[in-house]
Amino acid sequence: MGRREQRRDDDRDELDERVIDITRVAKVVKGGRRFAFRAVVVVGDNRGNVGIGVGKARGVPDSIRKASERARRNMKAVSLTGTTIPHMVTAKHGGAVVMLKPASPGTGVIAGGGVRAVLEAAGVRDILSKSQGSANILNVAHATLDALEDLRDPQQLALMRGKDPAEVRPFWKRGKRDEQQQ
Repeated sequence: MGRREQRRDDDRDELDERVIDITRVAKVVKGGRRFAFRAVVVVGDNRGNVGIGVGKARGVPDSIRKASERARRNMKAVSLTGTTIPHMVTAKHGGAVVMLKPASPGTGVIAGGGVRAVLEAAGVRDILSKSQGSANILNVAHATLDALEDLRDPQQLALMRGKDPAEVRPFWKRGKRDEQQQ
């Protein structure tokens, strides 16, 4: 086994890979229907990088492998503040609307289905979420990823708004210094 293959295996070991949906799909051809499987896989490193991949193949294992490879290629960096997100964000993909709200430490991941899988793979441990509109798991997962991509670093957000970075942090991170100043 070469060095490159060994490195690829090491990367595979440290990534959190979750199959969130397997669906049978059909293609109509002259002689009838051709059936295949569509797999949706979420891959993350639990440290702020996450990706979603979709793979189609005649067999389930092949579709999962393809989806996993695509998810690894499409990984995006996400801005996190400790174990939660820096600010509230809403995103829409197709008919699915996902709202993510930061939560204080110890809250856990309050989310279901595709939203939970994407958030946990990204490394978020404390968050509140609401999914509205379409319940299509692929659109919900993409909306969650879009919302995570829209997050801004607290310093960057403060600079954009012309405020002090302490003012844009979540209330439980502000601490007693801010209370003494007021």
